[in-house]
Amino acid sequence: MRIIDSHAHYDDDAFDCDRYELLDSLFSGEISKIINVGCSVKSSYTSAALAERYENIFASAGLHPDSADEVGRLSEIRELCRREKVVAVGEIGLDYHYENHSRETQKRAFEEQLILAGEADLPVIIHSRDAWEDTMELLRKYRPRGVMHCFSGSAEIAREVVSMGMYVGFTGVVTFKNAKKALKALAEVPLDRLLVETDCPYMSPEPNRGKRCHSGYLPFTIAAMAATKNVTSEEMAEITARNAEKLFGLEKGM
Repeated sequence: MRIIDSHAHYDDDAFDCDRYELLDSLFSGEISKIINVGCSVKSSYTSAALAERYENIFASAGLHPDSADEVGRLSEIRELCRREKVVAVGEIGLDYHYENHSRETQKRAFEEQLILAGEADLPVIIHSRDAWEDTMELLRKYRPRGVMHCFSGSAEIAREVVSMGMYVGFTGVVTFKNAKKALKALAEVPLDRLLVETDCPYMSPEPNRGKRCHSGYLPFTIAAMAATKNVTSEEMAEITARNAEKLFGLEKGM
């Protein structure tokens, strides 16, 4: 299979002990490309550096809701977005579960980055947790192209996201025993709008739930997605790879 991990965090401290050895082994197997996603100013820089080190890694730059207080440094994110291998603005969005920053601070950072993405002509990688009403309000206003990552919403929200022309990313959650909501949403997303991701080092699929996640576990997620959509794992891997290449502009011989 040819697999593209559309959302990973290999700059995370969880990979400090074996980062390069692990990535080398992944690229010698079924993993074709990886999008390493920034969550703060610091991680956006480290993601960009990782992309410069590896031909098959691409980066995004952005402020996760937990880093919304860094919105005053958005000029640095804007500069990073000019680099050739930075292919998206993200991850950005709203998180009202932990609410580490006020909702107004989060919404300001989210909105300013939606504007930035439009100016930079880049797709967005959206994080939304327990904040669907406000997230969808801003998406309706700005109509960005991009992906709703690690999707945890309802089937109805999935349909609206797709109607906006966006993609929907699914993680190892679809392999969990309590994955009914995720699988219902997955069933509503057309094949040409699906992405597969690890969100590593988090969200390991069964039978590796609870372990540090990495892209080598994606075949388990792909198998669960394929079963729901009534295609083979090989077909699902290729479909999601083509979708990732289209969304992030990886078809251009980068």
